[in-house]
Amino acid sequence: MSDATAQITIYGAEWCPPCHMAKDYLKSQKIDYQYVNVDEDREAGQAVAMKTGWNAIPIIKIGDEYMLGFERVKLDQALRAHKLMK
Repeated sequence: MSDATAQITIYGAEWCPPCHMAKDYLKSQKIDYQYVNVDEDREAGQAVAMKTGWNAIPIIKIGDEYMLGFERVKLDQALRAHKLMK
């Protein structure tokens, strides 16, 4: 597992278009990530919802930072801040 994989987690579901967009975008940038399907791993979904206060997906965790939804500009800024993207 690379450092990037350890640092990025997407909490999402298969029926969620923005979740697919986030995964596809990271793949296109050749950035590794972990994916947690909250429909299959309800405990992880509940834990991240409790931690963030958000009941929507995707929730993207980069390092210790969380962001709600897929916004490419915000995601790029976070990836650069964590030195995962140039």
